[in-house]
Amino acid sequence: MKKLVILAAALAAQFALFPAHAADEAKKPTAQQEKMKVCNEKATGMKGDERKKFMSDCLSAKPAAAAEADAKAPTAQQDKMKVCNEKAAGKKGDERKKFMSECLSAKPAAADAPAADAKTEAKPAGSQQDKMKVCNEKATGKKGDERKKFMSECLKG
Repeated sequence: MKKLVILAAALAAQFALFPAHAADEAKKPTAQQEKMKVCNEKATGMKGDERKKFMSDCLSAKPAAAAEADAKAPTAQQDKMKVCNEKAAGKKGDERKKFMSECLSAKPAAADAPAADAKTEAKPAGSQQDKMKVCNEKATGKKGDERKKFMSECLKG
């Protein structure tokens, strides 16, 4: 009987302390809750779709310091785009589209070198894709086993 009373007292104490501990945990807002609070304050006066879009953008945004650092430092792709745009000055339509595609897909060293005529190139250099393009162009008109043999030899060389 004495053990039951002690057990009951221990359980009562446990339940009495539990809500206090839970209240302490609830007082500390999470990072997401903090972000929600800040975004809600900034969205004061907005309604409907405008508020919905703002809240979505605000909640998905990086912290200001990280966002500024990302915005200031251009990526390698952005640098490549800038260089290719400068080189494409004067080109229009399909010619520009083709040039930009080739320029942006080229490796950094190859982007600065002048493009060689693929049909007159003696030995394909670069990636397997580049070799395949050159060999395909050279194999124009060949069919069947003749093409297969030619492609095999061309890709090895």
